[in-house]
Amino acid sequence: MLVLTRKSNESIKLGDDITITVVEVKGNSVRLGIKAPANLKIYRNELYEKIKQENILSSGLLIDEFEKINKALRAK
Repeated sequence: MLVLTRKSNESIKLGDDITITVVEVKGNSVRLGIKAPANLKIYRNELYEKIKQENILSSGLLIDEFEKINKALRAK
């Protein structure tokens, strides 16, 4: 994992199309602004994990089966 230190109004770039800016630091919270192409889906991690679980459940696969498929696809 890459760890960067940024102050308010400082940014990082992900490739040519994505900019993440620290908007505000307040106590234990950091507000981030993300500028990205409109077709790029951006989710909070906890929401992404919930969506992923719902997709697994709706497919009828057991979690172990899904993880095996996921591992096999990543190996290619």
